[in-house]
Amino acid sequence: MPKMKSHRGACKRFKTTASGKIKRERMNGSHNLEKKNRKRSRRLHQATLLDGTKAKQIKRMILA
Repeated sequence: MPKMKSHRGACKRFKTTASGKIKRERMNGSHNLEKKNRKRSRRLHQATLLDGTKAKQIKRMILA
């Protein structure tokens, strides 16, 4: 049986922290930033942790 391949799209979008949690970028932070206020655009450029509901699926996609 061949090796399991990791999902390349998921590998580009998600990273794992040292404690094993999944880190992701926020959406809506790449364009049309002149319409969004400064507080919102600063917050959109900060990475955040993935919630637990999808974390198991994403870990399987990354580490396969």
